[in-house]
Amino acid sequence: MLTSLVPRPFARSLAARERDALCDLALTLDATAPTLCGGWSVKDLVIHLLVRERKPAASIGTFVPALAARTSRASAALASRDLASLVTQLRTVPLPLAVVDPLLNGMEMFVHHEDVRRAQPGWTARVLSGGDERHLWLAAATVGRMQARRAGVPLAIRSGARHSVLRRGDDPVVVSGPVPEVLLFLAGRSSVAEVSFDGPAEGVARVRGTALPI
Repeated sequence: MLTSLVPRPFARSLAARERDALCDLALTLDATAPTLCGGWSVKDLVIHLLVRERKPAASIGTFVPALAARTSRASAALASRDLASLVTQLRTVPLPLAVVDPLLNGMEMFVHHEDVRRAQPGWTARVLSGGDERHLWLAAATVGRMQARRAGVPLAIRSGARHSVLRRGDDPVVVSGPVPEVLLFLAGRSSVAEVSFDGPAEGVARVRGTALPI
């Protein structure tokens, strides 16, 4: 494994470890291997992450249809390169991003690492440390509040002793499961997230139909 250029003391953050693990896995796969991100291949996903970090103004087109051409141009400029060189670049963190990388990218790198892992045959859910689960639980609460606004129903999440109300109201939908699974569901990976639901059937259907992709 190549050495990450994320400066200490951030090299062991969740974001840094998931970034390295994603890069390691990508190098074991063909560039055209599938991911859970729509029709994206592994190479497409790596390009997406590079555009997001290296050309943030261009990446806005991912969320704003009127600016999609800007994102397409930035992605096309990287598409001629081979996967190995793209992964080498992704593994390093630009210095201006290094300090905030642990805060901004823990969820991003975890979810996209799972996008690659769970699109391959034979995957199994990972057991994470308590610290990593705390980080992802906070991320799940943030993503879940956005999803609750979209769904328009009372919503809560539960994992063991953890419980968070994301939108108050009577007869809430409760999404339960291990912390990583709850986050993956809320991030739009409902096809692989191992969660359960309690609450009114109509509310559950609305929550399941409005999962927020990242």
